[in-house]
Amino acid sequence: MITIEQLITQIEQRQPVINKAELSAEQLCQQLDGIGSLTTANDTQLSFLADPRYLSSLADSQAGAVLVTANHRQQVPASTLALVVANPYLAYASASQLFAYQSASSRIHPSAVIADSAIIGEQVSIGAFCVIGEQVQLGARTALAAHVTIEAGTRIGSDCVIKSQVVIGHDCTIGDHVRVHAGTSIGSEGFGFAPTNDPSTTGWERIAQLGRVIIGDHVRIGSQTCIDRGAIDDTVIGNHVIIDNLVQVAHNVHIGDGTAIAAHTGIAGSTHIGKRCIIGGAVGITGHIEIADDVTLSGMTMVTKSIKQAGSYSSGTAAMPTANWRRAAVRFRQLGRDER
Repeated sequence: MITIEQLITQIEQRQPVINKAELSAEQLCQQLDGIGSLTTANDTQLSFLADPRYLSSLADSQAGAVLVTANHRQQVPASTLALVVANPYLAYASASQLFAYQSASSRIHPSAVIADSAIIGEQVSIGAFCVIGEQVQLGARTALAAHVTIEAGTRIGSDCVIKSQVVIGHDCTIGDHVRVHAGTSIGSEGFGFAPTNDPSTTGWERIAQLGRVIIGDHVRIGSQTCIDRGAIDDTVIGNHVIIDNLVQVAHNVHIGDGTAIAAHTGIAGSTHIGKRCIIGGAVGITGHIEIADDVTLSGMTMVTKSIKQAGSYSSGTAAMPTANWRRAAVRFRQLGRDER
């Protein structure tokens, strides 16, 4: 159970609770056990109004407490405690962490294989069948789920969460408060090959990938994402970057602080992406280009050259009836022909 006082403390790490001083001692001790929508929450749950379109649901809500802006405070039912904030959605995000599943207390499973030279910080948790290589360093309170492999020389900071089946290659550096979800590969060999005279008979010559992966603080990496190590220089992920599932980050890519990348995005090698960019799902980005700070790429955009100015960019066409699309495609091809 979480008290209103604990809830306020958590929310105020990001923004003030405007009416905190008005709450009584009894209200501060009120306990909540979860979060629900305005229509489903009961009197022991927290809810929130982030979109005025759902204002009609607020008047009948049975929630024990609700996060609202000052403009909508008067619409909160008398039986519900109003917590007034400037940004209810952000407050909900902060509050949700208090109700999240917490893993078992820190311990090292007896089946884990840990090199003698590894340095394990205080209160570290290491799950079953993990493999920790030579000279690995794990910071305090970091938690590894089952079947995690960390190769030699890698350093992981404090308060990190590494989920099952993650593989982290040798000599990588990962900062503090990083979350890596199941099945992710960090620091694997990048896709580097030189063609021989005839690849069909003599194949391709592998280029050894000699760089590392450097990941900053407060980074989130989704399941089944691959971040390749650099070919010569490093692949670098900045602070506060969030990456969805099934994203490919190729060798020598640099991603700036605060950038968000949605699922199925592919970023080719040596591309530099700026700070605070928003990259939609299934975006394709070619290699050796630069994308400026504060760029938004809508879903399925194909980026083939550098973007030098902040703003929103799109490509592709929206779905339409097949017959209409075929006619449009014919006209598009005609536009590409040289005039005669």
